[in-house]
Amino acid sequence: MSRPEERDIKGSGTAARQGRWPRGGGKVRSAVLWDALRKVLDRLDPGATPHDIVDVGGGTGGFAVPMAELGHRVTVVDSSLDALAALERRAAESGVTVHAVQGDAVDLPDLLGRDAADLVLCHSVLEYVDDPAAAMAALTATVRAGGSVSVLVPGQVAAALHRALAGHFDDARRALTDPSGRWGEHDHTPRRFTRQSLSALVENAGLRVGALHGVRIFADLVPNGLLEAEQDAESLIALEAVAAVHPVLRELATQLHVVADRVR
Repeated sequence: MSRPEERDIKGSGTAARQGRWPRGGGKVRSAVLWDALRKVLDRLDPGATPHDIVDVGGGTGGFAVPMAELGHRVTVVDSSLDALAALERRAAESGVTVHAVQGDAVDLPDLLGRDAADLVLCHSVLEYVDDPAAAMAALTATVRAGGSVSVLVPGQVAAALHRALAGHFDDARRALTDPSGRWGEHDHTPRRFTRQSLSALVENAGLRVGALHGVRIFADLVPNGLLEAEQDAESLIALEAVAAVHPVLRELATQLHVVADRVR
């Protein structure tokens, strides 16, 4: 394997460390996820700040740059040079430094070394990798004891719900019965997960499930205009926060999020 490209991406601005969180529809859809990540950062050893954070597959910096704005040391690992170029532009606009490494999730220990991070993000990646179990093992090797891994994957039940609401009832049935959660040959998502399959994947890698959330339960079902209106958006965020941990409603989420802790 050729040596991956590595570089520190440094921004030149001085007013960027204010934390550029998502707004509008993006704010509503990601509110549960950001709240969970804030809680993880608050729980990590406060005497060890700033923390080392690795964002796997986060090339454009949607999570990496705001965390760098908070003062943490952030590394993005992504296979796409185009994505890393977008990260460079975003970091420059925000005036922060982000370390960029070209590579794949399964190669994390070789790219960064073992026990390299306090928090590892792996969002919207495991549905595309060839071997999710191997990727999870790499995430486990990269996070330090006492640290956490944040995993975000598409939900299988939600795919069936959304296809049914669109009138595609055969697709909905296939999404529920297919082992990979796919609704047909034109489905662009290679695999989806349930709460049980995601938890098993995490635990088999040697991590402990700390919290499991449903992300985008109602936000993907209501008209977009409600996501943009400030008062409606705040009410919807409050609803999403309660539903995210509801034992029934979280199963309907477009995305499932787990915080997995390495205890040894």
